[in-house]
Amino acid sequence: MEGLRHWLNEEAAAAGLDLFGVAAADAFPEVYAHLLARRDNGQAAGLGFTYRDTKTATTPRASFPWAMSLLVGARAYLPAAGSPGPGAGGRIARVAVDDAYEPLRQALHTLASSLGFHGHRAEVLCDDNRLVDRAAAVRAGLGWWGKNTMVLAPRFGPWLLFGSVVTDAILEPDRPMGRDCGSCQACLPACPTGALVAPGILDARRCLAAWAQAPGSIPVEFRPAMGDRLYGCDDCIEACPPGHRLLERSVSARGRVDLAWVLWAADAALLTRFGHWFLPDRNATVIRRNALIAAGNSGDVSLVPAVASYSDHPDSTLAEHATWALARLGGPGATAALQAVGLASPKGK
Repeated sequence: MEGLRHWLNEEAAAAGLDLFGVAAADAFPEVYAHLLARRDNGQAAGLGFTYRDTKTATTPRASFPWAMSLLVGARAYLPAAGSPGPGAGGRIARVAVDDAYEPLRQALHTLASSLGFHGHRAEVLCDDNRLVDRAAAVRAGLGWWGKNTMVLAPRFGPWLLFGSVVTDAILEPDRPMGRDCGSCQACLPACPTGALVAPGILDARRCLAAWAQAPGSIPVEFRPAMGDRLYGCDDCIEACPPGHRLLERSVSARGRVDLAWVLWAADAALLTRFGHWFLPDRNATVIRRNALIAAGNSGDVSLVPAVASYSDHPDSTLAEHATWALARLGGPGATAALQAVGLASPKGK
């Protein structure tokens, strides 16, 4: 299989993968125990995805009994997404500016098709709850577990997405990388809500990125910390020294969106623009709720009319976040809007 591996290396590079490695398709018992512990102690905060069926997510052969190897690929997304542009607006985490998974998925499908041509079974697992992709990346030697729960790699830091091709081809696996973060803990204090409770342990009950995609009301105590975030949070990645150094060299000015446009836009427009985000039930309510919080934190009173249009919204979540944002913004317009729906003008918190 040495010839096949050499050919796969060339195919991976030609398909646009920044990193490529091979791992055995054995189970990940340590990762299973970690996920189970976090689910049982509440730190998973009811998240689905790989928490929904932790055994399957950490046992490739549960879904693919014929699996022998995992071909693990990575693509860096920072050069494409760049840093947020200047000025007002809702901030979008760099991984969510565009569908960063799509080029990765295409590259992996290229590998899977080529394996099929050579007589092997192959299936792509990319942003798929049947595999903890970061665990596969670490086993394949692409990087190491960072203390912010991300996987870090030389040259790319934490700005990477991972996916795999599961195959019946028997290939020599790569060795895990013998590196770690050493004594650096820059990411832990950088989390605005203290969600990184220990190295490698994220309490999703406090994670702004988790709240930004969860349905329902965001707790009042976390809303000021949301700041101008419309979706996601990069703080622990930016604080990581390799991540920060790469960020300083990124010049593409994207990553913000006009909040007034978000609040006035129709559902179809929002889903067209942000359809690659994880949105429960493909519902634009989450986007609007986040925009209301960002507007309330902005101090921009020109947003009062857009915010006020939600103060008597039939969706109670949007109405409640709108009244909070109006109280936060303050001023005659906000006060009048609150009084119009029978509320005084409480002090925003």
